[in-house]
Amino acid sequence: MDECGPDSIRFFRHRSPPSAPRIRRVAGGRLGLVSGTAEIPIDGVLDLHTFLPREAKELVPEYLAACRQRGILEVRIIHGKGIGALRRQVHAIVSRLPEVDSFRLADESAGGWGATLVTLRPAERL
Repeated sequence: MDECGPDSIRFFRHRSPPSAPRIRRVAGGRLGLVSGTAEIPIDGVLDLHTFLPREAKELVPEYLAACRQRGILEVRIIHGKGIGALRRQVHAIVSRLPEVDSFRLADESAGGWGATLVTLRPAERL
């Protein structure tokens, strides 16, 4: 099993076998989202620059769920400014997630219109 830090995830870039976990341990024994060989820290900042736009559909919900499980309820998703296609895709994704309380473009100090700030609802306690 790959090792992942407690505050990171790896994301499978290609469809993983049904039995393979999406979130598992990576370097340092931490939990992470598996993404090919990329380790994504669960620190409340997701930078999509290194991912293909089609990967956002799976990556964004998984990353937000991992943040929420760890009590990180304010998340910044960096999609870049560009022509706005990835920004619109991110907004469409988060607008459909029930765990998202709200989202908005970041102010200039946090990336301006090149980043989206997402506020998550707290996870329910059992």
